[in-house]
Amino acid sequence: MPFVVVEMWEGRTVEQKRNLVRAITKAMVEEAACKPDHLHVVIHETPKESWGRGGVLGIDMVENKS
Repeated sequence: MPFVVVEMWEGRTVEQKRNLVRAITKAMVEEAACKPDHLHVVIHETPKESWGRGGVLGIDMVENKS
């Protein structure tokens, strides 16, 4: 039972997540010989104010780039 976890900031549409799950499944089937019905893909979405890198919150990184 392969299990893929995607950690990313929140904000993608359902359609984007749907496409991501399809692409991950396709890659795992082609490259890791997984059976699609055995593969689990979980998307963990984290708010930008709850994710930090280099001492800076994600929300501050995004705001400073605009």
